[in-house]
Amino acid sequence: MVPNSSYMPAQTETEIFDETIFFLETTMTRNQPLPNTAYSRGVYQLLCSIVGIFLLVCASWAADGFDRRDVKFKSQGLNLAGWLYVPKGNAEKRPAIVMANGYSLPKEGYMDVFAEPLAAAGFVVLVFDYRFLGSSEGEPRQQIFPQAQIEDYRNAVTWISLQKEVDAKRIGLWGISYSGGHVLHLGAYDKRVKAVASLLPLIDALQGYWVRAVRQDLLPELRAKLAADRAERYATGKINYMPVVAPEGQSAVIPGKAANDWFATVPKVAPNWKNQVTFESVEQGMEYQPGAAIHLISPTPLLMVVATHDTTTPTDSALAAYGRALEPKTLILSKGNHWAGENEQEDAKLVGPVVDWFKQWLMK
Repeated sequence: MVPNSSYMPAQTETEIFDETIFFLETTMTRNQPLPNTAYSRGVYQLLCSIVGIFLLVCASWAADGFDRRDVKFKSQGLNLAGWLYVPKGNAEKRPAIVMANGYSLPKEGYMDVFAEPLAAAGFVVLVFDYRFLGSSEGEPRQQIFPQAQIEDYRNAVTWISLQKEVDAKRIGLWGISYSGGHVLHLGAYDKRVKAVASLLPLIDALQGYWVRAVRQDLLPELRAKLAADRAERYATGKINYMPVVAPEGQSAVIPGKAANDWFATVPKVAPNWKNQVTFESVEQGMEYQPGAAIHLISPTPLLMVVATHDTTTPTDSALAAYGRALEPKTLILSKGNHWAGENEQEDAKLVGPVVDWFKQWLMK
């Protein structure tokens, strides 16, 4: 979930291939057209084939730089499902990054966009699903309690610190949007963590999100629904659900067309994502203030990525929180809003600086 950024990292193999084909088309068929002969068409196809083979080899080299395997570990007695990326090479203990996704999303929801470059850079990377979500255990499904998810992060840190490939004194956290708030909170209190990267973080759920991003005039109706749900749960045990996103004008945890359009892409990569959360999750989440202890993260290094026109996790709220953080800290301002251009290609634009920042603090 990363908007457009002015940072220009090294191009991917796909980008290079696309630009090469464009160049060949421009120079060979537009500005300087070749004769429409079998020979000229063959030359063009040969050049394209050579470029394609070269890029496939490059991609193979990159893919061979690490292994990814499915793992499971315990959190509060339940099995959490994860992916463990381990760089190939010598057997030295390496720094590790623990990652989990934003609101309601499983690990399949574009997490590989960040995890793979980190692994290619030499980090052991753990990407996991929280309890009640994705491939992890837990009932009721789609329950999102922030403190429970923070506890899952803690247990993920414990588990990865015990792996033979990992230097337990060099563990970093990565989070985005809702999990961007989790890593701020955890970085303030768990000093096993040696670097915290928080992208587009939630700072204050009630004042920063529900009052400003969703509209204060809708809160009385929402609170009435939450009260009715609590009464029904108390009387019958029934679990009621609310959509995560919905078309414009309909009630949802994250309302609006931009969010709905972005989440519409998720099932293509994460068919196990469900567009619902328990009403109790909304109630619990309204009390969440992960930015309150941001000043306690220091002396652990902090990286914050803030979108310049974010109305979901408001820009001014994030910048004010960053101002309260103590050194060492780094800020990346990314042009755009919380949802503009949020897809795999746009996310890739911020991978470079995040990887470089982790290398600065965990590989020196």
